Amino acid sequence: MKGIIGRKIGMTQVFDEKGRVTPVTVIKAGPCYVTQVRTTEKDEYAAVQLGFEESKPGKLVKAARGHLGLLKTDEKHPKRKVLAKAVPALRVLREFRISAGETYTEGQEITVSVFAVGEHVDVIGTSKGRGFQGGVKRHHFRGGPKTHGQSDRQRAPGAISATTTPGRIFPGKHMAGHMGAVRKTVQNLLVVAVDPERHTIAVKGAVPGPKHGLVLVQQARKA
Repeated sequence: MKGIIGRKIGMTQVFDEKGRVTPVTVIKAGPCYVTQVRTTEKDEYAAVQLGFEESKPGKLVKAARGHLGLLKTDEKHPKRKVLAKAVPALRVLREFRISAGETYTEGQEITVSVFAVGEHVDVIGTSKGRGFQGGVKRHHFRGGPKTHGQSDRQRAPGAISATTTPGRIFPGKHMAGHMGAVRKTVQNLLVVAVDPERHTIAVKGAVPGPKHGLVLVQQARKA
């Protein structure tokens, strides 16, 4: 399973040799580093943990620095911890499931060159938060009638349950509430361009989340 971590830059459009326009989303992905390899023998599943976005070691909590191998015991002072630059100080850590035959080593660098133009990928991100919204915007309700004397029912949800039987509202009923800010996956997006020098990848179509939002790009499961 090929995957990489990145941030959404924004949308633009590209033209092919026949002048046809294609809307694309540009993602700045990588370079990522392998920070941990999980195996079926030890962890009961096979996965690789990638780190993204270099930072200063002092901006990471002590547990994160220890996990990345940035702390080691000083030989002269056993109670003192010093930096050991096994991998850079990375702010974002995410896991990707891999197949049993794939092999990775800690410290290995992953770039956008793992993808090629013409492949299909799945992009995972967090959708934009919309706050508290009513049923019309949140669930695309039609709303009440616009005539026959209605004055306050145009955007109302209507009846929400029966009366005596069952006498309650079933869980999961579509009603007003918080909208957005949830994990979303867009599948089978075509890779239009890959630029390893700038660490960018362009995919056809829209991607969840705002500009500079964190996204995961991985090999399409249903290509």
